[in-house]
Amino acid sequence: MKSRALSGILLACLGLPVLFGLAGTIAPAFGYLPALGGDQVSLEPLRALMAEPHLKRSALVSLTTGLVTTAMSLVLVMLFVAGYAGTRVFSRIQHLVSPLLSVPHAAAAFGLAFLVAPSGFFLRLVSPEVTGFASPPDWLVPRDPLGLTMMAGLVAKEMPFLFLVTLAALPQVPLTQTRQLVASLGYGRVRGFLIGTWPLIYRQIRLPVFAVIAYASSVVDVAMILGPSLPAPLSVRITAWMADSDLTMRFLASAGALLQLGVTLAAMLVWRMFEAAGGALLRQMSISGRRKTDDRLIRRAACAGIALSAAAIFLGLLVLLLWSVAGLWPFPAVLPQSLTLKPWIRALPQITEPILMTLALAIGSAAIAVLLAIGLLWQDRLHGSRVFQFVLYLPLIVPQICFLFGIQILGLLLGLDASFPLLLFVHLIFVSPYAFLSLSLPWQALDRRYERIAAALGAGPWRILLRIRLPMLTRAWLTAFAVGFSVSVGLYLPTLLIGAGRITTITTEAVALSSGGDRRIIGVYALLQALLPLIGFLIASLAPHLLFRDRRAMRI
Repeated sequence: MKSRALSGILLACLGLPVLFGLAGTIAPAFGYLPALGGDQVSLEPLRALMAEPHLKRSALVSLTTGLVTTAMSLVLVMLFVAGYAGTRVFSRIQHLVSPLLSVPHAAAAFGLAFLVAPSGFFLRLVSPEVTGFASPPDWLVPRDPLGLTMMAGLVAKEMPFLFLVTLAALPQVPLTQTRQLVASLGYGRVRGFLIGTWPLIYRQIRLPVFAVIAYASSVVDVAMILGPSLPAPLSVRITAWMADSDLTMRFLASAGALLQLGVTLAAMLVWRMFEAAGGALLRQMSISGRRKTDDRLIRRAACAGIALSAAAIFLGLLVLLLWSVAGLWPFPAVLPQSLTLKPWIRALPQITEPILMTLALAIGSAAIAVLLAIGLLWQDRLHGSRVFQFVLYLPLIVPQICFLFGIQILGLLLGLDASFPLLLFVHLIFVSPYAFLSLSLPWQALDRRYERIAAALGAGPWRILLRIRLPMLTRAWLTAFAVGFSVSVGLYLPTLLIGAGRITTITTEAVALSSGGDRRIIGVYALLQALLPLIGFLIASLAPHLLFRDRRAMRI
């Protein structure tokens, strides 16, 4: 009964706000919002939306971004896992997943922008010797009209997430046996994996894949930093309408959110077509008789794609660090002529309060999410229920912008406008899925014989949990906490809308600077945004060594 009650509470906490939020967004889209004078159902907001200039192009950019980002990320992860699962290279890349996940989207986007901009680091490396440029060229990068830079930034950030969920799915498939079987039939590593193992894995990661589609097609912070501006992606335009001082624009914003929901659903329908085509291709591969034993080029290309994406993120952070302490740095100099702490001295007085708020939200939401995950995993309620799996991913599958406005209205009705408890609860909605994903794999992998021995010696369930399982999984639950902490730190749109501009975090402040031209201050804010999650992961990595320094076998 306790198990069912706990899972029921979590289902309600994750599912009901999304459903209420959708209802609170759809109603104003049809003109019904009594608080703003909308007492009758009307199609006027939808007509006003259709009259907006370049709306079709904005929607098309969002649709394309969702599909291209997901396809490229999934293909690279699929080919890399196919070629390197069980190898040393795979183990090394696996250790990069947590640091890559810890980098917030906005910080990674700023780093990429500083790399590829006309006056960015990449062009400085080859100018003027190779390019002949003595001044930055007039290139529309990163805000290119097709959104290619935005897609590249999203691919670099979504690959670690898909890699993480694939790692969680690997122990649930007979990888070793299947690989031996297809190898005995003469298949190469990649082709044998795609035919024998990938369909089983993809069946388990479909919901996370759809979550990537939903996020990439409706992302706001990355689109504001790297995306096109004339016209902007649909989600960015909706956010501007929501933030307009004219409250009647909320009707237009709700109509836009409804269109965004349609765009995301359309992207998912197109993806279903991709799935059907991919299934037909795999069946054709399996009956063609071709073994493709020499797949070294494919494996190396996939490894190079993963490595380059990781390198771009880490190099971008290094460039942010340089800009945050740069004095005079004219183009095309590769390094600044002088270093100074003046940008930090200017920024720190204004940034203290947002940092404290960020820490409070991140620590609170991550701690609650880890406790919920431990409770559900302890009761074996995480696996085996498709309803639970669906509700767990529901806040990630439904575009944020489509239900956050409704939650904002619900908060107003409950007297919780721009309050810390409401914002903490909204952060928890988005943090919980990542905490479950991070903790579920090591939880299931722990040898249960330790618990059986403890039970045989007379230990009860609580004593086994507190004295055996949790101490042995210290690194795992600390890592889950760090992942949840980093997710909370990077949340932009929930903080912007639910906080209503009165509750600010390091992320909202950093993204607000994206329209400015002071790279030094942007470097300070973005670097601090990236450092906070990194500190969390360092603690998760070092704490087991300190706690169990006299017990080497416990430092796992």
